[in-house]
Amino acid sequence: MILFLGTRPGKKNVIKLAAVRCAFCNQSGTLSAVTQPNYFHLFWLPLLKIGTSRYAECSHCKRVYYKEEFTKEMNRALD
Repeated sequence: MILFLGTRPGKKNVIKLAAVRCAFCNQSGTLSAVTQPNYFHLFWLPLLKIGTSRYAECSHCKRVYYKEEFTKEMNRALD
């Protein structure tokens, strides 16, 4: 018997952070926060959510901020 199992990312959820400034280029309204869950799959069917990756990207300077690098302003806007 052959089992097909592994992990795959789920659907991205993008939130525009309109009132937040980018800490790198100081542009306001250019940040977008992305949340994407990861699932354990068996025969291409998602069974368990094993984690969630979060990051923010500036559309002006293309700087990416990972969850550990979020400023207080970014965290307040996401809550």
